[in-house]
Amino acid sequence: MQDRESTYGFWSSRWMFILAATGATAGLGNIWRFPYLAGENGGGAFVLVYLLCIALIGIPLMMAELLIGRRGRQNPYDSIRSVAAESGVSSRWAWLGLAGMLAGFLIFSLYSVVSGWVLAYLFHGAHG
Repeated sequence: MQDRESTYGFWSSRWMFILAATGATAGLGNIWRFPYLAGENGGGAFVLVYLLCIALIGIPLMMAELLIGRRGRQNPYDSIRSVAAESGVSSRWAWLGLAGMLAGFLIFSLYSVVSGWVLAYLFHGAHG
């Protein structure tokens, strides 16, 4: 049987991993639209509190997701199920992995629509 370590890819550097994880967790709306709208409508102070909350909640959740993924070395559903079994808790936690995969699919669907808008605007801008 092939070694499990050799079947998984690796990041080219730690910096590339940090950039990819940050981009995946931050989202496009947090980067361009939300701060602009909040600042334009007098909510600049709210943006600072919002970013603090994102850091306090988002970073621990991202670390937990990474640790479960490294420990399980499988898809999200099976990783959470195996980590739950090792911990002696209910295997119903595995549904959280399915919810995560569904959320990723829905977010990808949204980004596909946004990408279509960008391409349409480029086309219309190029043709006057």
